Amino acid sequence: MATAANEQVTVTLNPVPGFCVKSRATNDTVVHAAASIADGADVSRRDTQVNRASHLIPVTKDLKIFVNIAWDSNVPPPPQGSEEAVQRAMRGLHIDESNPNSWFVPLVVSDARRDSDKAGKPAVVFDAVFNPSIKSHTLKDADFKFFIIELAFQRIEAQTSVVLSRQIGTPNIASKGKLQARQVMVPASLYPPSHPNHSVPAKLIQEIPSHPTADSTPETGSKKHLPSARATPKIPSWSWCEENSRLRIEINVPALTHAAIPLSTLDVEPRRVLLSVPSLYHLDIDLNASDADLTATFAKTDSSMQALTLKRKRDLDVDNAKAEWRVADKTIVLHA
Repeated sequence: MATAANEQVTVTLNPVPGFCVKSRATNDTVVHAAASIADGADVSRRDTQVNRASHLIPVTKDLKIFVNIAWDSNVPPPPQGSEEAVQRAMRGLHIDESNPNSWFVPLVVSDARRDSDKAGKPAVVFDAVFNPSIKSHTLKDADFKFFIIELAFQRIEAQTSVVLSRQIGTPNIASKGKLQARQVMVPASLYPPSHPNHSVPAKLIQEIPSHPTADSTPETGSKKHLPSARATPKIPSWSWCEENSRLRIEINVPALTHAAIPLSTLDVEPRRVLLSVPSLYHLDIDLNASDADLTATFAKTDSSMQALTLKRKRDLDVDNAKAEWRVADKTIVLHA
């Protein structure tokens, strides 16, 4: 079967602070905590002996949520677009990303981390990292700044179960706490030709999409009002095997489309794989979790035994990890 693969590159982000936005959670939930990285440490080497409880942060209704808007040139810039295309995106009109005149904004959102407000009360912080090419526009245009904030909020809501209040404040600080370095995997095709990470994915056959439905169409990178009933991402089934001395993880994503890839993230750590496809899929293979937790997490997808056996293998090779987004085959294949 012909495969439309989208090559991924692993990049290290060292975000530069921009500005901070304060919101509140409107629901009770639990979010995954960001793995801490010591100053000067290699971001691909994480402590693999972390207690399971430290991976989760309880979020209660009205808890303060701080979102750091930050910049890093390793996040792909938006494609070239006319002012009309930018305005269409800001108005939340439908965007056809196969159209070269479409315009969207790539971003990377971190996991949550604990902090406190001025009164010393608990708070949670997320970093939303954009390419610095939009920095000037963000600081000069209030409407565009709101658009960027809304994109960050939507991505946080897509990656977690937190629903953020749109009644926001802007503290007079560049960032809440210190921004953390992290590694992410990014589709190489999102980078412009002049960027060293750019590559054009090879396609043996141009895929012609069948009849799309509202359920299978992911949200685009534009501002929109959240519906009252938000789609809940599913946990996809997956399996693994050893292939030429590498670990091969295959994730089944039957609803994946080409348009969803630029909005998706695939993070790989030595003991964790985290996939987020907004509105469609959320997969967290946490190999530091207990056997009981892994069994409970993947029981419905018949992937429990896969998780238990992978847990007992070596750490994932973060530095040489590669992923292929095979839309025609309805799979994502990770080699690490």
